Amino acid sequence: MAQEGKAYIHAALALYYAGKEINEENLAKVIEALGLPVDEAKIKMLVASLGEINLEEVLKQAVAAPVAAAAAAPAAAPAEAAEAAEEEKKEEEEEEKEEEVDIGEGLSGLFGF
Repeated sequence: MAQEGKAYIHAALALYYAGKEINEENLAKVIEALGLPVDEAKIKMLVASLGEINLEEVLKQAVAAPVAAAAAAPAAAPAEAAEAAEEEKKEEEEEEKEEEVDIGEGLSGLFGF
């Protein structure tokens, strides 16, 4: 179950935020407290994976990424609006040209030119 995997990660995060060591024993206790079946293989893999990374740095980057994206979005909005207005203007000009051509073709067909 995909949700069960997320529960294991959330359990590890709960241990981290509680200041507890993320080890197999503590993780198994949290998973058991959640009422989920304890899968020793998943716990071992998770503990080993988390042991290879600096969880504090990963969490800082995860928090900083949405903030940076949100800050960049307003700056991009005027540029996108200008591009959209320019594109709309070009489309209107093309439509006007097509209408002019259509009128000319209609007159030539009407008068036999």
